[in-house]
Amino acid sequence: MAEVWFHRVALIGTLLTLVIVMSGAWVRLTDAGLGCPDWPGCYGRLTPPMTAQDVAVGNAAFPDNPVDSGRAWREMLHRYAIPFLGGIVLILALMALWQRKDLLMPLWFPLLLVPLLGLQALLGMLTVTLQLKPIVVTAHLLGGMTTLAVLAWIALRTRPRPTRFLGAQRGFRLAALVALFVVFAQIALGGWTSANYAALACPDFPTCQSQWWPETDFNAAFVPSRSLGAAGEADSTGRTAIHLSHRLGALFTLIVVGGIGLSAALRGRDRAMKASGASVVLILLVQIGLGISIVLNGLPLAQAVAHNGVAALLVLATVSLNYATWRLA
Repeated sequence: MAEVWFHRVALIGTLLTLVIVMSGAWVRLTDAGLGCPDWPGCYGRLTPPMTAQDVAVGNAAFPDNPVDSGRAWREMLHRYAIPFLGGIVLILALMALWQRKDLLMPLWFPLLLVPLLGLQALLGMLTVTLQLKPIVVTAHLLGGMTTLAVLAWIALRTRPRPTRFLGAQRGFRLAALVALFVVFAQIALGGWTSANYAALACPDFPTCQSQWWPETDFNAAFVPSRSLGAAGEADSTGRTAIHLSHRLGALFTLIVVGGIGLSAALRGRDRAMKASGASVVLILLVQIGLGISIVLNGLPLAQAVAHNGVAALLVLATVSLNYATWRLA
């Protein structure tokens, strides 16, 4: 019975994390990342300033970042979801400790979530205090995706056992793990592209600026200490290099992850493995189609948020593929 409740709580946490990841993209893409210039409050309050007096106080305290109620509320709604996720993580950790003698219950992954969520809170604070520094924004995105992956693994690990299982295919284990790492690497490139506002550095497809290889500056593209706009005149060529790297990464992901998913879908020994492989291929194709559409249509908000959400779904599908190859009969 404890395992059933553990599965349900982990599943709720997975769904909530998916919502948080997508809302984070919505906040970033609507330029609301600094809608509240302080942390964890908003202009020194628990809620964004609403009355004229509160707005005046907020403007006086932060003259370089005047109150914009719409941006402030988008940022705070994203923040308000974090304590609920923290509660779920704490429940999972306590349940894991309580049932630690039960070999069917996971222990280390639920405990890992506690410092992981703490790190995410720290990165969320640094995102604001360091003024959307690209390396921090990208790390915050990867932390959210890692939290999603761990919760999904716990939910899969504790779901009701199948009545019949033909045994894991060992040859797929390493391949599935490689697919997961490639997906995370491509998400990191996507986060870096978004954090550096390089999504429209190439406004056409398949060419870039009407060329197959325009002028680029990779030295200015990947500087961890870089702040927004700090690259000066070389910024445009640096952003072009970032965008092209993301495109090449997408091609590599399609070949490697798509190939692994297709192989699992066709050669998987059981239904779960075939379904996971097919899901990886389908979601990957949708993701690439969204990326192309975003470029050609000039970064529409709905498609850009969906692009982030589908990336999260690809993480879930790849985690599911890993579980299907690693579980025991």
